[in-house]
Parts: sequence; C-alpha cells; structure tokens
Amino acid sequence: MQARRAARELALILFSQFDRKITEYTTKDVDEMLLKSVRILTNNSSESLQLTVGKLLEMKEYVDEVETNHPDNLSRPIEVSNIPVPLTSDFSGRIEEMLNIAEKAMLALEIAEMATLECQSDVKDYIKKIVDKYKTYNKDIDTLIQECAIGWDLSRLVKIDKDIMRIAIIEMAYIKEAPMKVVIDEAIELAKKYSTEDSASFVNGILAKVVRKEELK
Repeated sequence: MQARRAARELALILFSQFDRKITEYTTKDVDEMLLKSVRILTNNSSESLQLTVGKLLEMKEYVDEVETNHPDNLSRPIEVSNIPVPLTSDFSGRIEEMLNIAEKAMLALEIAEMATLECQSDVKDYIKKIVDKYKTYNKDIDTLIQECAIGWDLSRLVKIDKDIMRIAIIEMAYIKEAPMKVVIDEAIELAKKYSTEDSASFVNGILAKVVRKEELK
C-alpha cells in the first residue's frame, strides 16, 4: 500500500476527532490523536478480517452441502468419500463472491500492516503536512468548499464529507506532491468506504468545481 494512501485514511480518522478549532491543537495533541487513529484503523482491519473469515466459512459449508446433497453422492455408501460434482450457475456466483471477499481481506491486511508500523515516518510526515496546512489555511479551504457547494450550507454538510474534501483540497492546492486525479479518486474511495455512494458523487462534483475554480493543474 502506498504511504500517501495510508496517510489519507489516517488523516481522515484524525480529522474526525477534532472537536474544537484546529489552531487550538498542539503538536502533542496531534501526535496523541494520530496514535489513536492508528489503533482505530488497526481495530477496524481486524474486525474486517474476522467478518471475512466468517463469510469464507459460510461459503465452505455451502460447497460441502452442495456436494453432499448431489444425487451422485446421495446414492453412494455413507462410509465412502464424496465425489466432485459439476458447478451450477449459483455455485459460480458464490465462487465470485468468495473472490471478492478474498480481495477485501488482502486490502484489510495491507491496511493493518501499515497501521501496525505505528505510523512509519513517511506516512506520519505526510499526515503532519496535511494538518499543518489545514491549521494555516482552514478558513480559505472551508470558504472554497462553501463557494463550490452551491445551494448547500457548509454547516449542514456531513462532517466526514467535509473532512474528505478538506484533505483532498490541501493535497491539490497546498502540498501538490500527488497527481490530482489520484487525490480525487482516493477521496471518492474514502467517501464510499466511510460515507455513502451519494457522498462519493457529491465529493467528486465539489472537487471538480474546486479544480476549475482554482485552475489547479
């Protein structure tokens, strides 16, 4: 997993803990909250893996049941092992589901691996860049979001959606180390993961307006 990708997710969890003005937080405050963010992400990954294992066990039981109840095996003596049976369309669909689950498990492992490094230096440095830029430009960033969210009151927007956009704008307008398309795509994925499909579309639309308005390249 790329360090910046992990940094974005940890930064989002970090932002979710802010309950007062960003300028009121000290470096020590941010470090403690960042450690808490690492633990939250690690716990989330562990829970995802446990759910994945449960799903895989359900799939295994289903496969065994299909094989056992197939006419070719029902007619065989109990003491004889089952023979493989042809796959049905439903069976194929369930195999596809297993593959998707396995992919999610791999992603969870990547996140857990990155998180358990206790936020390695390049990840931590990138998060601190995001926080420092937000401390300096938070008013400008929120004003920009409000100007691009036509018909919406910034105070009424879902906080996690605002935080996702804040992080993306910081990366695009102030840090400028990652390709703009990557930043927007990652913001959309974070919205899908932590908010809703509607939020993903909303975040994408606002960030596109930000790019045009600020003539970002």
